[in-house]
Amino acid sequence: MAKVKKAFFCTHCGTQHTQWQGQCSSCKSWNTLQEEVLDNPKPPAWQSEKVAPAKASPVRIQDVAIDAIQRLPSGDSELDRVLGGGIVPGAMMLVGGEPGIGKSTLLLQVALSVKGKVVYVSGEESEQQIKLRSARVTEESSECYLLAETHTQSLLHHLGKLQPAVVVIDSIQTLHSDIIDSTAGSVSQIRACTAELLQFAKSTQTPVFLVGHITKDGAIAGPKVLEHMVDTVLHFEGDRNHVYRILRAHKNRFGTTAELGIYSMAQEGLLPVANPSALLISSESAGLSGHAIGTTVEGIRPMLIEVQALVSSAVYGTPQRSSTGFDNKRLNMLLAVLEKRAGFQLGSKDVFLNLAGGIRLDDPGLDLAVMAAILSSSLDVAIPKGYTFAAEVGLSGELRNVPKMEQRMQEATKLGFERMVVAQAVKTVPKGLEVIRLTTIQEVVAHLF
Repeated sequence: MAKVKKAFFCTHCGTQHTQWQGQCSSCKSWNTLQEEVLDNPKPPAWQSEKVAPAKASPVRIQDVAIDAIQRLPSGDSELDRVLGGGIVPGAMMLVGGEPGIGKSTLLLQVALSVKGKVVYVSGEESEQQIKLRSARVTEESSECYLLAETHTQSLLHHLGKLQPAVVVIDSIQTLHSDIIDSTAGSVSQIRACTAELLQFAKSTQTPVFLVGHITKDGAIAGPKVLEHMVDTVLHFEGDRNHVYRILRAHKNRFGTTAELGIYSMAQEGLLPVANPSALLISSESAGLSGHAIGTTVEGIRPMLIEVQALVSSAVYGTPQRSSTGFDNKRLNMLLAVLEKRAGFQLGSKDVFLNLAGGIRLDDPGLDLAVMAAILSSSLDVAIPKGYTFAAEVGLSGELRNVPKMEQRMQEATKLGFERMVVAQAVKTVPKGLEVIRLTTIQEVVAHLF
């Protein structure tokens, strides 16, 4: 009998080591090496005449026609927006997110909406459980096939027979392959199963969605090479206590990573939010101190969001600085600018900041809205009705330009705002909107308060 070959893999970065050691030499993580059995690669048993990979030949780059690639609509406008216009044939997409956030629900809705034959593979639920969920979220499709299978070779054998248009795997951590003699969910199993699915996707031009679990740190569980192998990495974010869910692309070989998809969780499943600005702004906050409306742009989508701030005297010795949806370090910088350039003594104050709706944004154009909300709460004076803000604040207290002002102004006009405070002179202003150009934070304080 041949000698069994073993190796040690880092569960954090996937680096292979010949022997155990306390610290991974690649990512410097401690106690992350795990012993796994290596075996000689076996030829894939799923290959048949119908799905055998085509022989590749060198092609000049001038002769490659990109117009021939036809994206497949997913039936979900928000998902198509994040993917860059639809599903690319042969693409492998990885969807990660916290437990219970709605990953399986989203992909089940896609499986029931895509035109064509779709195979939904589940290693975590039975066909009966998926059937109950499908009856709740959307109308059933006659072209959607369910398969409860965790063995990769058997799974690919069925896919070779059905020849589907889209494949959904829920989840990659539950699959196991005969090529590697180790438990499901291990580093080597995830890498081997992903490699087989990738070969199937590229050879048959079948797009594959993979659901990936995440660790307590928020990263996708398994080796980091998993994210390198796939074409698109999508993260499903949101607080389970809020109704809104955010879909972001952290990696996308076929489009931008700046786009944002917004969903609302309802009894009938995940519903795309076509106009998030109207839902993220509360009319009841008018006339209250500590509220400001900021204009932001994510990708090509402009949004108006309500910034809420609370400034109070510190009960304990050290003042608290807490923010939800906004970078805490940037909040500390803006507070330092207010204290140094505008003369507001906030060093002994507790400051709490919140972006309404559980949305998390990092647009520098929200700086002025954050400062306006903090000043309004500190002075206990409400910002006049109809104001919105779009400017970046520098360390000297100067207001700086932000891109895509035309889209921001059009979105503000559509929602009935009459005045926008900016840092640059705008040539074309929509009818009914007054643009107020200010240059420093001192001018903002004098103008508003």
